[in-house]
Amino acid sequence: MMIPNVLGSHLTPSVVGVDDNGEILVGQVAKERLITHPQLTAAAFKRFMGTEKKYQLGKYMFTPEELSSFVLRTLKADAEAYLKDIVEEVIISVPAYFNDLQRKATKRAAELAGLRVTRLINEPTAAALCYGIHECDTETTFLVCDLGGGTFDVSILEIFEGVIEVKSVAGDNYLGGEDFTEVLMNHFLEINGINRQSLNPKELSALYNQSEACKIGLGRYEDMKISMELDNNNIEVKVGRSDFENLSEKLLFRLRNPIERALRDASLHPKDIDTIIMVGGSTRLPVVKTTIGRIFQQFPYSNINPDEAIAGGTAIQSALLDKKEVLNEIILTDVCPYTLGVDIARHIENQCYDSRYFLPIIERNTPIPVSKVKHLSTIRDNQHSLTIDIYQGENRRVEDNIKLGEIEINIPPASAGTEQIDVRYTYDINGILEVEVLVLSTGLKKSLIIKNSPGTMTDEEIQERLKILEAIKIHPRDRMEYRLLLARGDSLYKETLGSDRDYIDNLLQRFDYVLSKQNETEIKKAAKELKMRLDDFEHI
Repeated sequence: MMIPNVLGSHLTPSVVGVDDNGEILVGQVAKERLITHPQLTAAAFKRFMGTEKKYQLGKYMFTPEELSSFVLRTLKADAEAYLKDIVEEVIISVPAYFNDLQRKATKRAAELAGLRVTRLINEPTAAALCYGIHECDTETTFLVCDLGGGTFDVSILEIFEGVIEVKSVAGDNYLGGEDFTEVLMNHFLEINGINRQSLNPKELSALYNQSEACKIGLGRYEDMKISMELDNNNIEVKVGRSDFENLSEKLLFRLRNPIERALRDASLHPKDIDTIIMVGGSTRLPVVKTTIGRIFQQFPYSNINPDEAIAGGTAIQSALLDKKEVLNEIILTDVCPYTLGVDIARHIENQCYDSRYFLPIIERNTPIPVSKVKHLSTIRDNQHSLTIDIYQGENRRVEDNIKLGEIEINIPPASAGTEQIDVRYTYDINGILEVEVLVLSTGLKKSLIIKNSPGTMTDEEIQERLKILEAIKIHPRDRMEYRLLLARGDSLYKETLGSDRDYIDNLLQRFDYVLSKQNETEIKKAAKELKMRLDDFEHI
């Protein structure tokens, strides 16, 4: 069962804003303010998890994980209000192609929200669980395409005898529905010869809103319009489905790369895929469905709600962890999304070596949990120690990969090649990496558990930051539905003119007056009427 938020919706947008009083707004009410208060609102910050990017919202400065923590705190509050119980643990779905830094940033966000992460699950894997439980009763190979607002993930999975096995994952962390909206915005600007820099933040946000509506509308209609008021002139651009497909050509081509990579890693061809599942709101776009359908010569399967499939699968994973008897026959195997390896030097000629090469130990798409070992030796005479640099990535040179840590171990001085070590990597389902180094001649052993990466916080730092974030007041949840109505009204006011604008202004003034009286019965009645009138106005 899906738990609704305070507004009765199963979807809470990952948008965070600050109101005029310095209070934090989260979800739909914050999303509405993207148009009217763009400088005080942040969205699409999931793309920057694990980076040093900062967001200035009014007097506050936030990291992406801190913004994510506000969303998680809101979801936690909604769940607790619905369940009438305390929520302390959480399973979080993440893009399959999130690297180690991004996954650890996700865990930090949960910690900042007062939640303990029992497991991270790849989003396409969660969607597959949802599909596998409800639809599949025979051996099947299927591909999950997950196109959300900011990321694109592909997973190839097999279901057989109650086992869901992940064969491969691939993706693009910087491709999502927002990019298709951006294409329409750029088209509007180009057609009208408008320089983006000439638009103020509110005009730019209004254009974004119109472009987003056009994108969504093209899922139902052959043609849509993008229109906005600029310099007292109403400018319109008509966009058809074929126009949108041509404009999105580069983005649609980028959809192919992760799909082809996932097929190669699984040693499969398009004809080997029995079923294609589309999840993520952006997979509703006809241009996306058509492109993927052409690759596989079959129409994607879409009889599950693409917005709720991942949440449903995550709930099933939670039940698996709780060992619910009804799900005992389901076994889930996952894969390592990135290659894990070590920095080595390669012999070139004579006594010459070229260093900084990447030696894979656990290759991407290896089923987990897994443990693998590599045998290495010294390259110089009389070495007293060896430093094992631990990396994650797919590039042949280590400087192009992500360093996760290092181990230094002493060895007896000897001639080059005499002293040898075993380097063992063990990677578990929670993304925890243990690196063990053994000196064969002495039996000396050192190990390292990779828990912290550059940019992560210590327990003390987390507790200190928690105190700061808890001091920032989130707007009371029982008033959020009223703030959403006002934000909707403000958005419509900005987009209308003349008598329409006067009508919206009058509605909002009356609602403001009722709010000021602080009579809950009257407020609920006025809110119901305002919502009805705004709904009617938007459908005119």
